[in-house]
Amino acid sequence: MDPRTRAQDVMRCDLCETAVVQMHCDTCLVNLCTACVGKHMISDESMDHKVVKFQFRKSTPLYPGCKSHNKQQCTMYCNQCDIPVCTKCLASDQHLGHKLSEVLQVMDEKKEKNIKELTELKATIYPTYQDIASDVQNRMSQLEKEYGDLSTAITKHGEDWHREIDKLVKTFKAEVDEMKNTQLQTLQKHLDEINKKMSDIKDEINSVEMAIDTNDLSKLFSITSHVYIYRNLPQKLAPSLSKFIPEKIQGLFGTLTSSSLTSDKHGYSMKTTQKSPEAGSSPPVKQLLDEPETVTTIATEYNEYLYNVAYLSDEEIWTSGRDNTMKLYSINQGSQLKSIPTKSGKMPYDIAVTKRGDLLYTDYWDRTVNIVKNKKIEGVIRLQNWIPYNVCSTSSGDLLVIMDSDDYTQTKVVCYSGSTEKQTIQFDDKGKPLYSSGYHVRYITENRNLDICVSDSGSKAAVVVNQAGKLRFRYTGHTPAPKNQPFSPVGITTDSQSHILTADDYNDCVHIIDQDGQFLCYIDCGLSAPCGLCTDTNDNLFVAQRFNKKVKKIKYMH
Repeated sequence: MDPRTRAQDVMRCDLCETAVVQMHCDTCLVNLCTACVGKHMISDESMDHKVVKFQFRKSTPLYPGCKSHNKQQCTMYCNQCDIPVCTKCLASDQHLGHKLSEVLQVMDEKKEKNIKELTELKATIYPTYQDIASDVQNRMSQLEKEYGDLSTAITKHGEDWHREIDKLVKTFKAEVDEMKNTQLQTLQKHLDEINKKMSDIKDEINSVEMAIDTNDLSKLFSITSHVYIYRNLPQKLAPSLSKFIPEKIQGLFGTLTSSSLTSDKHGYSMKTTQKSPEAGSSPPVKQLLDEPETVTTIATEYNEYLYNVAYLSDEEIWTSGRDNTMKLYSINQGSQLKSIPTKSGKMPYDIAVTKRGDLLYTDYWDRTVNIVKNKKIEGVIRLQNWIPYNVCSTSSGDLLVIMDSDDYTQTKVVCYSGSTEKQTIQFDDKGKPLYSSGYHVRYITENRNLDICVSDSGSKAAVVVNQAGKLRFRYTGHTPAPKNQPFSPVGITTDSQSHILTADDYNDCVHIIDQDGQFLCYIDCGLSAPCGLCTDTNDNLFVAQRFNKKVKKIKYMH
């Protein structure tokens, strides 16, 4: 048959193999022509043949055969035994009192479940594995590049060493020649003095011999002996030869740190089909500016210190300091728009803004986390035996609260859904505390990749864990720092590129690191005691300066 016309050939009866198919047996899954239907029906009279028109094939449900009773179809399903059963099974005492369902109902439920699982496999799981495979391939490509860069760096270092060694060899050889010439000149001078004395001795020998051989007494008496002089032999010069002491190159040239592959079962997250700023497509790639610039400065009206700043909109920011009010400021006008006192009348320890735009604050004094809605303050969380410090609202609407125990010996991060505790993050895989305990400044934020980032002044580190609470890395600063002071992390925030930005109190700057903890650059725009940080939707940075009580808006990305 011509392959080009094979698809146009009609289907033939499975029995006679000549007539065109018109019917179908849903029981035996056999295609039949009209003439062969009767022949098929009597071929096995024990079977309940369901013959339908070909276009309605597979419309008749095929009940499973009973494993206990031959040739019986199971029309019911025993939920307790989790098996299909036939009428003879039901007539026995085996399933007496068991809850039963129709097989078709169970089949529909299983189909619905399978459809959901199939949808999940196709829409979520398989694309996630595709992304993971792509991520691994990208990591392999990056690994090839980075190891290539490593080899290049070693080669360059070797070439630098060759040049330095050539210089050292020339220097050493010049010093050797100089030492040799100096010592040879000294020895030559000494030799010349000895040769002079040897000549004088020979002259004296001749004079004495001539006086002895003569009978002229005047000559004999005129001889003056110098033997006593020559008895004092010249000093012996023993040159001390310089030695070359070679050093082992390997320890001086450099070292290679060990490499490893760590396994992190929580490292990937399932791909989602929901579209949101956090879970949707990746944001456009932005580049850091070579020179960050101050866009505007807002002078707040706090009498003492300014601690915190939180982004509300492109026009407004919330602030808090060492008094009992939280103040809303216009970014463009720099004017105060609103002032809300705390419920307890005490200073708010930290502030944050929820996804819905409501103001959150922690109250150290009455151990609460509160939300402000329409100027009304509602308590969301009230703690027992723990003191809340800093808070942030996550992309999913949960709250992350960092807190100390009453005796200041323990510190932990707790995730809340409303007032319900969902997760506690306190120790690493070895059972050691993730965060320093005691009265230290700590800020908390969530990164775009769902990492939880804490700036911990007690341990002088930014501590980053993944969504499951497993430690990813600690960032302990970068040298040289602008003021060459130890790293002192306070405020912390993130941006659309998953950069982590941490205020450094001692060095009057902000560190920018990537989501894996690699240092990128400093922001140093004449900052003074930077404290709280936040970013807006355009990746502008807001910095609360503690002592001068001013908020700076800084542009640091293209």
